[in-house]
Amino acid sequence: MIQRIQSVWLLCASIALLLLLVVPIIGNVQETSAFWIRATGLYQQTNGATSKIDSYTPLTISVIAVSVMALAIIFNFKRRTLQKRMILFLIALISSVSFWMFNYAQKIPGGLESASYKAGVSLPLIAIAFCILAVRGIAKDERLLRSAERLR
Repeated sequence: MIQRIQSVWLLCASIALLLLLVVPIIGNVQETSAFWIRATGLYQQTNGATSKIDSYTPLTISVIAVSVMALAIIFNFKRRTLQKRMILFLIALISSVSFWMFNYAQKIPGGLESASYKAGVSLPLIAIAFCILAVRGIAKDERLLRSAERLR
């Protein structure tokens, strides 16, 4: 059913993924400027003025696509096995987007050694945790339906 708990978990996973577009992933402060990376690009702040140095358009599109996929999975509530498989595929996609973000994070000026990790680093892990909770909710629904069929 659409009002089950797995729908809430998948919605939370989608929101966590969309937050990657606005929350910094990694940051680095140098002498006169600060740099940070979001899923949308590399930003620099110098003397209070923020500018976008590099745009990560393919990564941005990928993050949005994975987030929309998490929302689309909600509407496969009548086919629970397909829904579980799609969630497992979604977890693989989130992992690959995370690896891609790590590759972009290596391009931050000053290197990763002096960089500080921001809240955006944990968002893919949170989204994966929400997906795992959604799979558990689907499994709970399947157990409930099997027990109801035994009572007939």
